[in-house]
Amino acid sequence: KMSEVSKVMTKAEIKPKSMHRAKIWSEDVENLYRFQQAGYRDEVEYKQVKQVDKVECWPETGFVKKLQRRDNTFYYYNRQRECEDKDVHKVKIYVY
Repeated sequence: KMSEVSKVMTKAEIKPKSMHRAKIWSEDVENLYRFQQAGYRDEVEYKQVKQVDKVECWPETGFVKKLQRRDNTFYYYNRQRECEDKDVHKVKIYVY
């Protein structure tokens, strides 16, 4: 039986196997854009670093509503799409 500590340690070592860039906008790309703006790879890394189970999302759109950066300042996001077409190619999609 694994101890709680080693469970957390195993969880903390989830690393992506590869990365590619987004070509077209989607809801997933939108949320990745928001995580990456706040300084994280994606939801997986955010949950590891901030030790949270759930990310606050807008109920209407499902987009991320609020993220806490590593320096503990908060980013607040709109209900609507924020990642413009010209920024889509900057979004990194990680494969685990």
